[in-house]
Amino acid sequence: MDILQVHGNGKLKGEVKAAGAKNAMTKLLVASLLSDKKCIFYNVPDIGDVQITVNLCKEIGAEVEWDREKGIIEIITKELKSTYIPQRFSGANRIPILMAGALLGRTDNDIIIPTVGGDAIGKRSVDFHVSALTQLGATVEFREMKKEGAYLAHAHNGLIGNHIQLPFPSVGATENAILAGVRAKGNTVITNAAIEPEIVDLILFLQKLGAIISLDVDRTIHIEGTTTSYEVEHTVMSDRIEAASFGMAAIATKGNIFVKGAQHLHMIAFLNKLRELGGGFAVKSDGIEFFHQGPLKGGVHLETDVHPGFMTDWQQPFAVLLTQAKGTSVIHETVYENRFGYTKTLKQMGADIDLFTQCLGSKCCRYGLRSYEHSIIVKGGAPLQGCDITIPDLRAGFAYVMAALIATGESTINGMAFLDRGYERLVPKLQKLGANIKRVQTKPDTAPIKPITPPQKAPTKKKLSV
Repeated sequence: MDILQVHGNGKLKGEVKAAGAKNAMTKLLVASLLSDKKCIFYNVPDIGDVQITVNLCKEIGAEVEWDREKGIIEIITKELKSTYIPQRFSGANRIPILMAGALLGRTDNDIIIPTVGGDAIGKRSVDFHVSALTQLGATVEFREMKKEGAYLAHAHNGLIGNHIQLPFPSVGATENAILAGVRAKGNTVITNAAIEPEIVDLILFLQKLGAIISLDVDRTIHIEGTTTSYEVEHTVMSDRIEAASFGMAAIATKGNIFVKGAQHLHMIAFLNKLRELGGGFAVKSDGIEFFHQGPLKGGVHLETDVHPGFMTDWQQPFAVLLTQAKGTSVIHETVYENRFGYTKTLKQMGADIDLFTQCLGSKCCRYGLRSYEHSIIVKGGAPLQGCDITIPDLRAGFAYVMAALIATGESTINGMAFLDRGYERLVPKLQKLGANIKRVQTKPDTAPIKPITPPQKAPTKKKLSV
């Protein structure tokens, strides 16, 4: 197990390249399974979630060559050797459930997929996924086993295009519906769809692959089913979460970082709030420079939302930034119900943060009357002190690193596996920027994926509400 030792109060300065987007690359690998043609990806991030997804693809027959140094993956799935995703992948990340949309369009065999995983930031309901797939003609059932559950899906008579109205613009459900719709017979229309840049990147890839697909401005996606496939070369978009993370770290430490590859179009909502706070940035031809330009101003009111709003994955480090501002600010989380657990550690470090179950904002969200602590008030100006920290999830992990970089004294951070999932070579990048940070191995690493637990008896069916 690795830990981080961080000494704070140092300015970060220099240049860093934004890696390929985790939330794009993992879905693109799954999308490649729709075809038996070779796909080549550039700007591939060397992170844990990509490794898990590569292993998933290999499990069902994909041949993969990955040059980690050059950031290139070549993948081809000439035939499906299996449609069973082993239980050892249960809970590894959220990718297994997306296998359903891709595989249903390529085979009429039964598909077995382990339960959904990811960070402990709120329920990752798959009801929207299941509803979308069943509307396209698939049958999806949840089956209980001794310790784990799995989803059984099939479309023995093929998928049929349909009109899918999503109750909420869920990113995962939109992606699953798109993947299934590409190979469905006839036309598929998805309304109230998610339109994140990562989904646009997926659509661009699928069009290269042979899909006939378009995106309207009113969150409507049109897909004309096809069986045509072509070889594809695709450059993965830059990670807007990583770019914003380094930008906030630059401002919090009163430094200056040029994030090469940061894309202005993907970060409009973030940059607006950064400017409101008093943070400095300058958009260049090949990236964005972030810098401290004076005292940060509180009084910021922030509500997370689906794109084009302020994304939920930006709010944790932004909360750390608010602790350094003069004045009181508010964050209202509307995407996940349990995303403020990380504030307990920030309070232990000295931050003045209060949690509320009310919707502190103009937007009435799904959690307003359900007793979830999904709003916070941050009173800036309190100095942070280093302490022992345990990371609970990926994005909270970077927020803790950022807090440790501006705190007085030393911090010890446990839970590096979370950071490894989404940040490429984080420690070397921070060291190059001048951070006093070191990764130390305390004992041998253990495998991040749980071993297979074979069923001891015949599984029983459980009705799943959609």
